[in-house]
Amino acid sequence: MIRRPKRSIAATVAAGAAALALALTGCSPSAEAGADSRPLRVWAGSATPINNNFNPFNVDTAVHATYGAIYEPLFFFNQLSSEPPVGLLGDSYEYSEDGTVITVTLKPDLKWNDGEPLTAADVAFTFGYGPNTSEDLVSAEAIDDTTVVLSYSKPQFTGASLILGSTWIVPEHVWGEIDDYMAETNAEPVGSGPYMLKSFTEAAYTVTANEHFRDGEPAVKEVQYIGIDSNQSSQDLLATGQLDWVGQFVANPDSVTGDGVISTLNLQQDPTVIVTCSSAELGCTGPQTDPAVRQAINVAIDRSTIREKAFAGLAGEATPTFMLLPRDEGWLSDPSLEVSPQESNAAEASGILEAAGYVKGADGFYAKDGQAIELDLFSPDGWTDYNDAAKLISEQAAEAGIKITARTVSDADYWTPISAGDFQLAMYGLAASLVADPYSTYSEYFAGTSTAKVGEDPVSGQNYVRYSNPTVDAAIVAAGATQDEATKRDAYATIQAEIVRDLPYIPVVLNASQSFFNTTDFAGWPSEGDLYAAPLPYTSVANAVVLTHLSPAK
Repeated sequence: MIRRPKRSIAATVAAGAAALALALTGCSPSAEAGADSRPLRVWAGSATPINNNFNPFNVDTAVHATYGAIYEPLFFFNQLSSEPPVGLLGDSYEYSEDGTVITVTLKPDLKWNDGEPLTAADVAFTFGYGPNTSEDLVSAEAIDDTTVVLSYSKPQFTGASLILGSTWIVPEHVWGEIDDYMAETNAEPVGSGPYMLKSFTEAAYTVTANEHFRDGEPAVKEVQYIGIDSNQSSQDLLATGQLDWVGQFVANPDSVTGDGVISTLNLQQDPTVIVTCSSAELGCTGPQTDPAVRQAINVAIDRSTIREKAFAGLAGEATPTFMLLPRDEGWLSDPSLEVSPQESNAAEASGILEAAGYVKGADGFYAKDGQAIELDLFSPDGWTDYNDAAKLISEQAAEAGIKITARTVSDADYWTPISAGDFQLAMYGLAASLVADPYSTYSEYFAGTSTAKVGEDPVSGQNYVRYSNPTVDAAIVAAGATQDEATKRDAYATIQAEIVRDLPYIPVVLNASQSFFNTTDFAGWPSEGDLYAAPLPYTSVANAVVLTHLSPAK
């Protein structure tokens, strides 16, 4: 399962400020102290109070260190590279000729952080446990201590990054005793990653080097994850030397990097969207369930203005195909779909609505059968780029006769309705495919098997828009069942035509994925010349790969 990056924010500024004071007490280094005498201090988006939850199956509430630093998949697929995946627990893998069997060889002498052996039996258990189960999985069998065979009813050629790079391997001797995996908070996590939990409070938690880690203890011995109330608070702490690693939007990067202590990279890779509860058949309610309304919003918004005003010109142009371009341009079916409309077209929006039976009232807004188009759009309080974008979308839609009310909500009030489908519109971020192939994006976000009825949280996948299209589903299956590029290209052409018409996600921008990191006290960070991993502390797997490359600067 792919884990989406989450940029959480605090419920209240007051609570965040109080918790932050506690978190940083005794943590700031003295003038004489070096980086090797203190933790690396990180804000990965955690809100205060921080949830004491290290359950890798609970994507909405588990803390960021769960994914990568403590629990690992078999392989690391670098989103920024076309190189083969890097082995973590896995040493190698191969497909059967028909693509229905994957044989994985593990690295020898692996251990969990409690010292117990990690074997193929744990991997086989993981693939048959909880949400990792798949209707296509026939069996997961440990042949010996280092060999596991995964057998499927359908070819899985295109699913390697999902199966091998996004399934968190858990110890059978712990999780075999847990029946209700979603209710488990896992406050004492036993994982295989480079770090293990040392201490936890509602204000911050600290992970320490895992002495049983296969590559030896990481050079940075402790990492402290701090809860902060907002982007602005994080930016202030970063600029004053109280944080070492942050991934967030900063409109004026020079204000943070000017003294030379902090460096930055901006890698535009993940699309920012308006996520809609799109399917009336699955229980969604509201005008946004009408594709005509979504199409009208799509042409009504002015993306160029949003990029400049909400994202300070740092974001890129979104594509309605949800591929990472130009990386994936070989899979683009129609050049006209490369970029979403950048300027607003109120006349075209009106034409779409009127053709669908909507009539503009005396108040300047459209309605149908006496029901006005009135939509609610929310974003997390303190997430300033999304907050500003939502306001602009509301203003631009109004000019086209579409009433959208933009508001901000607390962290809990953001994730809960999205997971349950109890919403109309929300600002949201998707994760681009880990490899130069959009299969995982289409499978995770658009497949009917990746969604659930309103009121239920999808068990597998992240199709929170409740999109269900049999044509798309069949094309996703076809793409995953072949290595033939022509067949796959035809399948993707079908998917792209359908999702561009239906627009369950309305593209806004290609997000400015800014990372800021302390290059004075810590060495080994990714750079433009060596993008061995995305330098974002909230990105699953990649964050831990970065941590294992770091060392205190000498």
